[in-house]
Amino acid sequence: MILVNAPLIAPNAKKYLNECLETNWLSGEGPFVSRFEEAFATRMNVGYAMTTNSGTASLHLALASLGVGPGDEVILPASTMGACYFAIWYCGAKAVPVDVDPVTYTIDPKAVERAITPKTKAVMAVHLFGHPCEMDALLALKKKHHFLLIEDCAEAHGATYHGQVVGSFGEAGCYSFYANKIITTGEGGMMTTNDPELATKARSMKTFSFSPEKRFTHIGMGYRYTMTNLQAAVGLAQLEILDSSIKAKHKMAAFYAKHLQKIPGIVVPTEKKDCQSVFWMYAILVKEKEFGMSRDQLMKELLENFGIQTRSFFFPPQVAFAEMHVFDGLTFPVADRIGEEGLYLPSGLGNTQAEFQQVVDAIAQISKKRRTAR
Repeated sequence: MILVNAPLIAPNAKKYLNECLETNWLSGEGPFVSRFEEAFATRMNVGYAMTTNSGTASLHLALASLGVGPGDEVILPASTMGACYFAIWYCGAKAVPVDVDPVTYTIDPKAVERAITPKTKAVMAVHLFGHPCEMDALLALKKKHHFLLIEDCAEAHGATYHGQVVGSFGEAGCYSFYANKIITTGEGGMMTTNDPELATKARSMKTFSFSPEKRFTHIGMGYRYTMTNLQAAVGLAQLEILDSSIKAKHKMAAFYAKHLQKIPGIVVPTEKKDCQSVFWMYAILVKEKEFGMSRDQLMKELLENFGIQTRSFFFPPQVAFAEMHVFDGLTFPVADRIGEEGLYLPSGLGNTQAEFQQVVDAIAQISKKRRTAR
């Protein structure tokens, strides 16, 4: 079986974990937590970084510490992970999905502007699959309409827009360190900001909002969103190899593009000028008419006949939340289309060049078989 995303554990991870065990520092108060936060803030060129126990928690923490609540609206892309919606709903706010760019699959600034109302409190810019959003356009809208800007960088660790690292543009940046992410702690996340007051508030809220003067008394609503010292130890080791990890992602993407762009019906991802995608996953579209089969049929054949695991794109909200009936009747032309045509291929840092070769060979073989059968 070729996994869709095999992780790669950094060399220093075991060393740092052993240090945790030898010193009995296991909880979120251990020294690796602050070391990881400080190193992460430096690498992402932001003032402050606060570890959390998941990427979803980092999104909720950012929204909550920014005062998003009932009566507020938060605009977000129609093609994204459900965690983005849940974080908004945790605050009692309304999630307002809008369509995405047909080239990068990130949030469409023109769609954002059309969706802005007097209730718009924030916009969530998701740097999908590792490609930066169109930040200049979003920042221009932010200046004009005075909303908060939250960047979801779960899939874009180290990606840059015009040379600036994503996560450093808005009020807050939010990261996931789930097992399939470029930097992983198994489970975990991070919230970043350049605002010292917001950092102080978020740091307090993620640990039950304990009073600094009297522990076990609380200054407001609080959560238990802390990361353990063990997780932070792994995270610090992973952060140390981020630059080489990004290089490996670019090498993987270049290999796939070279071979797959020749195959009729396969649309490979684009990296826009002055942007550096980190290609978290190699995301392609399958045009059924040109390729000879649908996305779902290709995924099934790759798995059953070649042992290759793939994943579909995220589904638009009216599909993802169909059982909840909160987006019934809505349509998003681009998000709907890529939700039906998109899949991502084995792309993990732990996947090998030989596996990438097997993937392109399998797709080429399937394509040739389909063309011959016509």
